[in-house]
Amino acid sequence: MAMDRQVAIVGAGVSGLIACKYVLSKGFRPIVFETEGSIGGVWNKMVETTTLQTPKDLYVFSDFPWPSEVKEPFPARDKVVDYIESYAKHFDLLKHIKFNTKVVSVDFEGTSEEEMQYWSLWNGNGEPFSNKGKWKVIVEDLKTQSSEIYQVDFVILCVGQFSGVANIPDFPPKKGPEVFNGKVVHAMDLAAMDDKEAAEFIKDKKIIIVGFQKSALDIAMECAAANGVEKPCTVMYRTAHWKVPRNYPWFVSLAFTRYAELMAHKPGEGFFLSLLATILTPLRWFYAKRIENGIKKKLNLEKFGMVPNYSLLQDVSSCMIATLPDKFYDKVDEGKIKLKKAPNFSFCPNGILVDGETTPVEADVVIFATGYRGENKLRNIFVSQTFQKLIAGTPDAAMPIYRECIQPRIPQLAVIGFSEGFSTIWTSEMRCRWLAELLDGTFKVPSIKEMEKDVAEWDEKLKLYCGSYYRKKCIGGLQIWHNDQLCKDMGWNPKRKKGFFAELFENYGPLDYASPS
Repeated sequence: MAMDRQVAIVGAGVSGLIACKYVLSKGFRPIVFETEGSIGGVWNKMVETTTLQTPKDLYVFSDFPWPSEVKEPFPARDKVVDYIESYAKHFDLLKHIKFNTKVVSVDFEGTSEEEMQYWSLWNGNGEPFSNKGKWKVIVEDLKTQSSEIYQVDFVILCVGQFSGVANIPDFPPKKGPEVFNGKVVHAMDLAAMDDKEAAEFIKDKKIIIVGFQKSALDIAMECAAANGVEKPCTVMYRTAHWKVPRNYPWFVSLAFTRYAELMAHKPGEGFFLSLLATILTPLRWFYAKRIENGIKKKLNLEKFGMVPNYSLLQDVSSCMIATLPDKFYDKVDEGKIKLKKAPNFSFCPNGILVDGETTPVEADVVIFATGYRGENKLRNIFVSQTFQKLIAGTPDAAMPIYRECIQPRIPQLAVIGFSEGFSTIWTSEMRCRWLAELLDGTFKVPSIKEMEKDVAEWDEKLKLYCGSYYRKKCIGGLQIWHNDQLCKDMGWNPKRKKGFFAELFENYGPLDYASPS
């Protein structure tokens, strides 16, 4: 029966490969559509010096360990790409991928939207499949410019949120990039170049990098190495975010334990856990302040005027925390990187003018490392305007998907890898396992109303800690609790450690979920 069902997977990044592997394990027929000519997603679209910002012990497939010769805790880009490619070859996934193939649109056929409005169960029957409905997937071969139509039983969107649609701020007329005499690009444009082309693009140029997240800092390090103090680059940021030095003790000693999660309120926690979280809130605050003080001292943030004006907990809870490139502030101290706070700015012919200042910051090139509008890419793939609205969320709420996998009112479709955790492999693998068991009939999801209630409760609890960044959904601070829900659905024991103290204080990671028991 399973072999009669075809599953379309959009994207061959980490999430798409994992989805393909687990769909295959249940006997379904996957077909993966990948726009690029290679697998790996964003890992093939990063500047040369990029490394993992999560220790490789957390960024690991549960059933495919890193090669023993990779010793460093934060492997470089090329080693990460090699690891991902080895995974795909080991599980024979490449033959299921159609490269250089863009998904133009997906459209559900067989049931009218009017009929769907009266459904009380997902897909009308509470099942992942129906004999009535199928998805029409229109794809374009980017080499031949020819189109093809597929009829599939289920669609898994693994398009990710860190590529595709650049997030570039809007500017008033005559104050945007059009008045600038230099070049303006987005970080994804730089990453799309090969290493030699990218090096030539930044060499001997005055460069402004707008942003203060991981890609901005990686690009700044590239520019500092290329141009030195003769032509220092300027990192222009609106808000300083907390950055963690590599191998900082808190990252491995506290962040991924049940003990840490006891201090936070959780959806569906019940009276006792709610009371305990309230009682432990001062302790959570104490730990956060202790870590903040340690980071400030280690990085000398006060000297550089880079102390964030809000709690570390907010950055952690919203996945805005990042690992700082080695010796970043050394480069600032040496004059190879300049830091410039700019809540608002506009372009002028020879650079950027910060509001309230009269002298522009001169530049030959401006690089926006300001993130992506991934929700636009996801929304625009649907033909149905109703589905576009359902998948997009609202201004004060993140994408409404149950178990971070399915939209309760969109049938026979899942989204993987769009809400964040601290390890894409870990979060995606858990959700793909959950989805594979759902497709295989191991369990059923509750009613649409119950799922929407659960989504709303997660929204409520996550907003407590994420503040203004909740629009970017992150379950990093409740990773273990989220995994517990997935395990219970699948019939697994959520407790993965041996003994009470180990369960409470030992770090959790992907390898704890290598098998159902």
